[in-house]
Amino acid sequence: MPTGKVKWYDADRGFGFIASADGGEVFLHASALPADVPSPKPGTRVEFGVADGRRGPSALSVRVVDPQPSVAKAKRKPPSEMAGIVEDLMRVLDRTGDQLRRGKYPEGEAGKRVATMLRAVADNLDS
Repeated sequence: MPTGKVKWYDADRGFGFIASADGGEVFLHASALPADVPSPKPGTRVEFGVADGRRGPSALSVRVVDPQPSVAKAKRKPPSEMAGIVEDLMRVLDRTGDQLRRGKYPEGEAGKRVATMLRAVADNLDS
């Protein structure tokens, strides 16, 4: 089975190209991808079958050999550090909840800080 790396892939349009190990390019359609890999990243190593399509070689039965490591996961904080951050965030949200129960939204910079903290924690957890 030939191997190669995903050159580019557009998930919205459902296709891309694989740079095969022999130097050629192979068309990659979404239907050739496994169900658990909806959108391969550039650089992902794959094995695939080849069939002649209308406009040249097309990949069939693509199998991911070596997924491209996630940059976001590589930048994640360690779980022990995140535990402390989440606990601090819970205290801040507790105070914010008390203010809201009294009929007041956090004003100015306080509200922006809470929103920034929530986004940062969400980004780390979602990676």
